[in-house]
Amino acid sequence: MLLETKTCDFDWPAPEFDLATPAGVRHSRDGVIGEKGMLVAFICNHCPYVVAVIDRLAEDMNALEAMGIGCVCIMSNDYRDYPADAPEKMTVFAQTHGLQAPYLVDENQSVGRAYGAVCTPDFFGFDADGGLQYRGRLDDVGMRGDAGARVPELVNAMRQIAETGQGPRDQTPSMGCSIKWS
Repeated sequence: MLLETKTCDFDWPAPEFDLATPAGVRHSRDGVIGEKGMLVAFICNHCPYVVAVIDRLAEDMNALEAMGIGCVCIMSNDYRDYPADAPEKMTVFAQTHGLQAPYLVDENQSVGRAYGAVCTPDFFGFDADGGLQYRGRLDDVGMRGDAGARVPELVNAMRQIAETGQGPRDQTPSMGCSIKWS
């Protein structure tokens, strides 16, 4: 089911999380947030919307990390019903696409629910104090556009947040497949 993210609830505080990668390495909200902010991306392996943007997302996350913005990906889908999203496949997916940010398993889906994630991909951009400043899309390309001339809306917004503490007031919602709740 195709969904769009909700509008940005500016300054909403980032919920805490303590999740592990498929290899068991734990990451928390306070350990991920960087000096200039934090990006939390809800993704999965099988969603065609994620598959279409994952290489650009991995590249953009590397750029954000270089700016002092901590990045993390969280997989909240019920992988028992959607085995393509199983933890062992998450590792292969991340390696295949050069995803260097931690890719965490939300085993009981509590983090996805706490954040109000609705689809994959769903992006939450926070300022250095953990206040929400961005709830938009990755870029203006979508699934089938020409990425050569793209406007990197997420990177631009996070750069603005890093510099001013405030996100852009005009944000285009992300769209994708619904989170697969158990």
